[in-house]
Amino acid sequence: MSSEPKSWQARISEATDAIAQEFVESVSYDWRLYKHDIAGSIAHATMLAKVGLIADSDRDAIVNGLREIEKEIDESGPEWPGFKKELEDIHMCVEAELIRRIGEPGRRLHTGRSRNDQVAFDLAIWIAFYSRRLDRTVADLQRAFIALAERSGEIVIPSFTHLQRAQPIVAGAEALAWVSMLFRDQNRLLRLSPEFGEGAEDCPLGAGAIAGTSLPIDRSIVAEEFGFHDDKITRNNSIELTASRDAACDFVYACAMIAQHLSRWAEQWIIYMSTEFGFIRIADRYTTSSSMMPQKRNPDMLELIRGRCGNVYGDLFALMTILKGLPIGYNRDLQEDKRIVFRAYDTVSQCLTMAAAIVNSAEFDRDRIEPTLDRGFLDATSLAEYLVTKGIPFRTAHHIVGTLVARCEKTSRYKLSQLSLDEINNAIADSTASQSAIGNRQSAITVDDDVYTALGAHNVVKRYQSAGAAGGKPFEEQLKAWKARLGL
Repeated sequence: MSSEPKSWQARISEATDAIAQEFVESVSYDWRLYKHDIAGSIAHATMLAKVGLIADSDRDAIVNGLREIEKEIDESGPEWPGFKKELEDIHMCVEAELIRRIGEPGRRLHTGRSRNDQVAFDLAIWIAFYSRRLDRTVADLQRAFIALAERSGEIVIPSFTHLQRAQPIVAGAEALAWVSMLFRDQNRLLRLSPEFGEGAEDCPLGAGAIAGTSLPIDRSIVAEEFGFHDDKITRNNSIELTASRDAACDFVYACAMIAQHLSRWAEQWIIYMSTEFGFIRIADRYTTSSSMMPQKRNPDMLELIRGRCGNVYGDLFALMTILKGLPIGYNRDLQEDKRIVFRAYDTVSQCLTMAAAIVNSAEFDRDRIEPTLDRGFLDATSLAEYLVTKGIPFRTAHHIVGTLVARCEKTSRYKLSQLSLDEINNAIADSTASQSAIGNRQSAITVDDDVYTALGAHNVVKRYQSAGAAGGKPFEEQLKAWKARLGL
């Protein structure tokens, strides 16, 4: 049995059973909220003094005591002696230690608040803080991809749709595709910071257990200090504030989306590292070998990033499932939210750091890519668009190029540039004659030697003009814009 009194012990006639005590505690994991809990308590005490509910001397004793406690936890972490499971959670551990140190002023700290609004507040500012930290980690990975894009801007590779060769691109453009994907992740994270986004939690401190308080507290003082929109104070609802975990859901969803994007990238590179592709190499330190097959060079780090995506999906589903059946108001089920939020953050943060290290070590293997680059008729769309510039409707041009690809395959040729001008012009004549037969009159069109400037993967990537395209000037403009955005 515990000798430590609970904050609510006067109402309960029996001491907490040891098994129940172990079952109900959360300090083993919610200790990670200590900085946010102490910051909130200092702000709360400051507000209480401003409205005259505690004396300035009490406030000073509380603030000094809390700062001493924070310094000790900074040094000891989870081993801090004040973390006692019988006190259940971070909030009561800090308050109990404060009272032990400063006496009566410490007993005044909880005036006008409940653990319900306290934990909601702590979690809200933890999410805001770690959203910004995660944003910085995402930016590190973006910078790694930008550096890869810069050193790969002259290497041409196939792009893929349906995992079949599509159009040629510069390898750097694919690196920038991941930068763009990660940018959307950053936007989701940004919305979780009170000073930046409407997706951030409203300031819960001062909502009390559920119905507020009859004491004349001023919730806007704390809200303003932490960057919450103080104009929300008069219209938000104390009942909903202690019950809501929308920001936690949004945060874990943002983590799940980052995990999904990392998983897609990992899958792409796992394929690229295979012997069949051989497009990319990463440093040996991010691979493993086999206990039986000495020739193996396995992309285990990429595979683990891909695998851990499922864990974060599970975290999102777990949190949504906890919330789905809860009546409004605080329920103890909400204690489990922190396990999930912390776990999702830890997983994604580690994966992002690992991903940045891998990308910084990576190089596209030009010598492996070049010999097969012209396989798959990557320039077919370019030839169709060239014919469009000669006045042929795109659908007709598409048909013409399709017949030319078929002719190449039937005659064991693998490049459109292996066709003669006569063959190309004959295909055009046959198609336009067919169109004339159905009433679409069209003057005879022929092409000359400049058609070959539209053929071959290296020629094609130089011809791209549309904004955001995967080669030529559009790629250079993208790279320049991303470098400016990230201060490179």
